[in-house]
Amino acid sequence: MLNVGVIGCGVLGKDHIKRLSEKLRGVRVAAVSAASKESAEKGAALCGGKAYTDNEQLIEDPKVEAVVVASPGYTHAEVVLKAIAAGKRIFCEKPLATTAEDCKKIVEAEIASGRHLIQVGFNRRYDKGFRQLKEELDKRKLGEPLMIHCTHRNPAVADSYTTEMAVHDTLIHEIDCLRWLTGEEYASAQVIFTRRTKNACAHLQDPQFMIFRTKSGMSIDVEVFVNCKFGYDINCEVVCEEGTVKLSSPSSPIIRTDTRISGKMADNWIHRFYESYDAELQDWIDAAADGVINGPTAWDGYAAAVTADAFVKAQKSGRIEPITMEVMPDFYRR
Repeated sequence: MLNVGVIGCGVLGKDHIKRLSEKLRGVRVAAVSAASKESAEKGAALCGGKAYTDNEQLIEDPKVEAVVVASPGYTHAEVVLKAIAAGKRIFCEKPLATTAEDCKKIVEAEIASGRHLIQVGFNRRYDKGFRQLKEELDKRKLGEPLMIHCTHRNPAVADSYTTEMAVHDTLIHEIDCLRWLTGEEYASAQVIFTRRTKNACAHLQDPQFMIFRTKSGMSIDVEVFVNCKFGYDINCEVVCEEGTVKLSSPSSPIIRTDTRISGKMADNWIHRFYESYDAELQDWIDAAADGVINGPTAWDGYAAAVTADAFVKAQKSGRIEPITMEVMPDFYRR
């Protein structure tokens, strides 16, 4: 039984507490922490664990063997570095940290520890549809992939959502997932601002059109539209030399009646990717017994942050910005 401490009791944190306590095997939530006493106590009530308002106290709790980090992204670097120093296994929700510099510090600390401790919560790698898409691409029956077209649409976002968050909070999923799907590193980033929707706040540029080039010359475009109003709509089509393979929004019954065609789509990210959260955390729990990380590593978190920084720079410059990655350390080669 793996005794886990959950840091963060927001929407996703509470969702993880319930998941770990009620659905997954081989794990027990021993403690939770949140910035406020009220939030911590509400989180603890979901699992019967101990409530903390100090993350460091949770990490240092001898009963806590592993840590799930679901607090705001700006807290991740400090929390993860302390957990590494304490020798605790870590599941960190994306982003690993909010800057490539902080991600690099985490990578260096993990290498110095001599143990693979960190898995990053890029849950799309555990989504059934994306896994099937990767299986088809890996067969190479359609030839080499040439282009990828994606959409990442969300019905609405809060007023606090910014133009940069379209990269760090939204595009970040495609950044990791497409790198995993293709097995390629990125070479450049470009952002095109389209005609702005009336539904976006005055400070937010929405939609945005993100363009990648990989080192082999593959072109990738992602439409990021976070105030589309009609639903949570994730699509990915890979154009290969001899065919295409496309992953559309989850299928549901299509009704044809009275000269109309209708169906239902997901209204938020939790409903679309709920099963993938179960799968990634169960894999992390199961791998703990063997002392390995099967999912996205700290290096994957660093690679995503480097790419995200290039896209934010492209937002501001209006130019095609190069993406320069360091050579992957042998520590992370599988």
